[in-house]
Amino acid sequence: MEETIEDPPTSAVLLDHCHFSQVIFNSVEKFYVPGGDITCYYTLTQHFIPRRKDWIGIFRVGWKTTREYYTFMWVTLPVDLNSKPAKQQEVQFKAYYLPKDDEYYQFCYVDQDGVVRGASIPFQFRPENEEDILVVTTQGEVEEIEQHNKELCKENKQLKDSCVGLQKQNSDTQAELQRKQEELETLKSINKKLEQTMKEQKDCWETELLQLKEQNQKMSSENEKMGVRVDQLQAQLSTQEKEMEKLVQGVQDKTEQLEHLKKENGQLFLSLTEQREHQKELEWTVEEMKQKETTAAKKQQELTDQNFDLSKRLSENKIMYNVLQKEKERVEEENDLLKMENSTLLSYMGLNYDSLPYQAPTSNQGAARQNPGLVYGNPYSGIQESSAPSLLSIKKCPTCKSDFPDDLFDHTLEQHMQTLSLNCPICDKAFPAKEKQIFEDHVFCHTL
Repeated sequence: MEETIEDPPTSAVLLDHCHFSQVIFNSVEKFYVPGGDITCYYTLTQHFIPRRKDWIGIFRVGWKTTREYYTFMWVTLPVDLNSKPAKQQEVQFKAYYLPKDDEYYQFCYVDQDGVVRGASIPFQFRPENEEDILVVTTQGEVEEIEQHNKELCKENKQLKDSCVGLQKQNSDTQAELQRKQEELETLKSINKKLEQTMKEQKDCWETELLQLKEQNQKMSSENEKMGVRVDQLQAQLSTQEKEMEKLVQGVQDKTEQLEHLKKENGQLFLSLTEQREHQKELEWTVEEMKQKETTAAKKQQELTDQNFDLSKRLSENKIMYNVLQKEKERVEEENDLLKMENSTLLSYMGLNYDSLPYQAPTSNQGAARQNPGLVYGNPYSGIQESSAPSLLSIKKCPTCKSDFPDDLFDHTLEQHMQTLSLNCPICDKAFPAKEKQIFEDHVFCHTL
């Protein structure tokens, strides 16, 4: 039998859990003659749906589980499973695979889950001529047979009652099985969702792990860059400390020059007190010297304060240094202009510059930075008071009331007016000489 190569699905389900009423076997003989094929007829009830792995087996009477089959055949599925009237089906067993003894056997329909869905009445495999033999029995044997028949009827009734109970139990078990299957399907769905969630969570964790690794690499790279940056900042700090030392030294030099300027201012003040005849003409110069002295004192105080925070105002000091350089150049230009004016005045007065009784020291040109007006001394110190006003016709400056020779008034006045204005070295804005404090505040604003 070719179809018996594959073992059928069986189970260890006992008789109490079987459903014998769902498949009904028809036209089952009391015995079958050995050596011939037999055909098994059966009908499926409307409450039972066959499946591809269902099978019909021949079991010896007294079997306990579906694993005790003698032989089996796969069932053929009906063409129309939805037809309402039950249609008789059949399956044929080959003689070669049938039992050879005379024990009682029965057909059993087993589904693909290994559960029995129907069973036939018992039958035997024996020769047909056995029924033609006349059996002579005694009265005692007849009574014994009748008694045995009564016992069989009683046992049959018990089996029917048991079958009814088993059917009811089968129905309950079917409902419980259906509920369990639904729960199983629910659990499978939940399990599938959990597996999907775990897979997504695993992917998320792997993604986060990769991101953390990338962040770790970036942090390592940034740490290396920060180390290089720290070295660069340390080198810049060392350079700025050296520049600050140079600036401190420059401030000390400026302080010494300021002290020298103070001494020269004292000398000039004594010289001015001796020249009473020119007191009115020199008042403006003296006032200017006092203002410059005050400004110098303020600058000295500012430089002293700036000495404590040079590390923070390095750029400001550089700008102030440029401003001082331009101021120095301007003062030197003013000194040269005054020297030219003095020489011109002396030439008109008939005096030589070298014949004057007092001259300012020419070796220290730094004094001209703060007091350009009297750096070269008083040009009128050696002239008689009575002869000064009679030598030349004098004109006064409309701004500062200073005296100028009449014939040189226009040219000298133009140069003189340039010295009375202060030009910003950064934006070239001009300020009157009297507004020097405003000019310094303006220049300081560029450093902020």
